Amino acid sequence: MAALTTLFPVFFMIGLGAIARIKNWITPEQKDGANNIVFNVLFPIMIFNVLFTAKIEVSVIWVIIYVFIAFVLTMVIGKLISGFTGKELAHISPYLLTTCEGGNVALPLYTSIVGLSYASNTVIFDIAGSFIAFVVIPILVTKSTAGKTNNKDLLKTIFTNSFVIAVTLALILNLSGFYNYLSQTPFINVYTSTVTQATAPIVGMILFIIGYNLKIKKETLPSLLKLLSVRLVLYVCIIAGFFIFFPHMMADKIYMIAVLIYFMSPTGFAVPMLISPLNKSEEDADFQSAFISLFMVITLIVYTVIVIFIY
Repeated sequence: MAALTTLFPVFFMIGLGAIARIKNWITPEQKDGANNIVFNVLFPIMIFNVLFTAKIEVSVIWVIIYVFIAFVLTMVIGKLISGFTGKELAHISPYLLTTCEGGNVALPLYTSIVGLSYASNTVIFDIAGSFIAFVVIPILVTKSTAGKTNNKDLLKTIFTNSFVIAVTLALILNLSGFYNYLSQTPFINVYTSTVTQATAPIVGMILFIIGYNLKIKKETLPSLLKLLSVRLVLYVCIIAGFFIFFPHMMADKIYMIAVLIYFMSPTGFAVPMLISPLNKSEEDADFQSAFISLFMVITLIVYTVIVIFIY
């Protein structure tokens, strides 16, 4: 029942988006407008809050570094094997191989098994994922879409990017101890309420847009299955790396479950919007939505196996 409670709202919003497209309730232009609101206005607020309030402890720095390197390598490998996964998708496919949807898939599934007191196990992985999603990917996308822009203008574009500004400011305030100071004042309630109000619509709107773009076309199915198999193999290797580099942590069954669920979760829901400037056609957005939706099936299978055979 816990899995149903977690996953039904996700599939409901995806399904609602698909129906809205089929029934013409929402035009493509209106969908793009919603996409821009989330991407340009609300997301920077969310990523600021995630990094501003995160507890970055020395003991987990190596885990964060490992996950960050692993996510970078998935993109590099995706680029190198684009001939296998489809050269026509080489401009977007590497990005679909990086990051995992922690907050809206891995975290609720994980805590439904072990309880909320262990939630930090997956949140730590999301710190690395946030750097990839909101620093590395925007920089790479900006560089790819900048054409023949000179280095000075390129750097200006990158460092005036709302995501880069949000990440930089959040880390400065976090590491300076400002959040700890703020949390001891009455203004913490004002801050929390404001952020909650600003970020509440994000997940629902993202899932709606994913559903709106969801079209699994027969001609794209071979490429979808190839990319799915590549992502699956890569993330099995990442999980194996945890057993090699952090055996003492993986000896704890509760921590091991966090690793299994997190790295078997789909690509971060934000990625399609982050890489939308790279889309050459509507088919690219359709492919991204189908890829994420299909990988959710793998996530459910892994979750079921863990509940029945491991926990």
